[in-house]
Amino acid sequence: MKENLLNKIQNKSIVAGVVGLGYVGLPLAVEKAKAGFRTIGFDVQKQKVDMVNAGHNYIGDVVDSDLSALVASGMLSATTDFGFIKDVDFVAICVPTPLDAHQQPDISYVVSSARSVAEYLHPGMMVVLESTTYPGTTEELLKPILESSGLRCGVDFYLGFSPERVDPGNRLYKTKNTPKVVGGLGEDASEVISAMYEAVLESPVFRASSPAVAEMTKILENTYRNINIGLINELAILCNKIGIDIWEVIDAAKTKPFGFTPFYPGPGLGGHCIPLDPYYLSWKAREYGFHTSMIESSMMINDRMPEYCVGRISDMLNRRQAKALNGARVLVLGVAYKQDIDDYRESPAIRVIDGLRKEGAEVIFYDPYIPRYRRGDVWYEGEGTLSKELIESADIVVITTAHTSVDYSFVQQHAKAIFDTKNVTRGLASRHNIEVL
Repeated sequence: MKENLLNKIQNKSIVAGVVGLGYVGLPLAVEKAKAGFRTIGFDVQKQKVDMVNAGHNYIGDVVDSDLSALVASGMLSATTDFGFIKDVDFVAICVPTPLDAHQQPDISYVVSSARSVAEYLHPGMMVVLESTTYPGTTEELLKPILESSGLRCGVDFYLGFSPERVDPGNRLYKTKNTPKVVGGLGEDASEVISAMYEAVLESPVFRASSPAVAEMTKILENTYRNINIGLINELAILCNKIGIDIWEVIDAAKTKPFGFTPFYPGPGLGGHCIPLDPYYLSWKAREYGFHTSMIESSMMINDRMPEYCVGRISDMLNRRQAKALNGARVLVLGVAYKQDIDDYRESPAIRVIDGLRKEGAEVIFYDPYIPRYRRGDVWYEGEGTLSKELIESADIVVITTAHTSVDYSFVQQHAKAIFDTKNVTRGLASRHNIEVL
């Protein structure tokens, strides 16, 4: 089986499948097709499937012309029919792994996808989970589901874990040039799965000794960021009390060429990884009677940042305009969780808006990438243009996302007051109406 698959990888006769055509899955499917492997994308959302088959892109990190050309050439197609799993030799599962209402891991999408794959699993197939999850998922959860087909892992099919490392909006590192980590169940699985990724990507592949190591790798990467951002957020709060500019402190500290990595404060954490992944680790740790105290502390600090920002906004209005937050008109600039993207999953900006509304503020927002957003069953419409009149109508402007297309000098000229949580106004000479986090 190993030699047969390695030969098929080399001569590009492998048919690849990708389950989940979101921010992770669609770029991966495109790269596989560009590398010369006929690729089938699977998704339960018919709208996404129809858009892919029409050559219409909906993911920022995918080049529109690449997608349309691959679809037109027959190298890439999409379907809601998981029966076509029978035609693929390699399948990557790239589905969401959110938290439930109790901050517990929700792996229902992974389970559902694994069952769909198991129904059409065939000998000589590679299955790889890319969705972020707790250590042990691949071996403890996926393996039994797939083996329910009657096929044996390592004998009839190969199974492994390779964490996605997508950073939406990153102009330097994309799917193709980001190094990969692969942990297979057995050396043969690791070798063959690694060979498949090496045939598609420009980046090197690190072979972990097991899926659990690869799973823990992804958790470590994002927990590392969570903890360090929690540290800098706590110091930002302290520095504000002391009267020290935390941003200048960071600039000074990062002149040291070793032993220091700069992290920056903000209104909280957003996106599909950093705010969620530590909860997966904490949940798994409790199974062993272990409490991740440092991780949980950083999570508490980061979770409180939107509330802290609301307090700072209230304080600014009181000091500068003798005005209460209740009844104030607040213009929020940016609801995306990071700059220059249209993704607002777990966005701290929306939590800031929720907090402002809870205190009775009239909140309006402008985001060049997100004209409206959904919160529960309610849609909130944004402002279409960042005009002089709009800025002047607000009692305070709150910058929650550092979109580079916004003219912050223009904002500064017309705003009564600005609370800048991202320090994007740092280069402006006139700062009489600006305060930073």
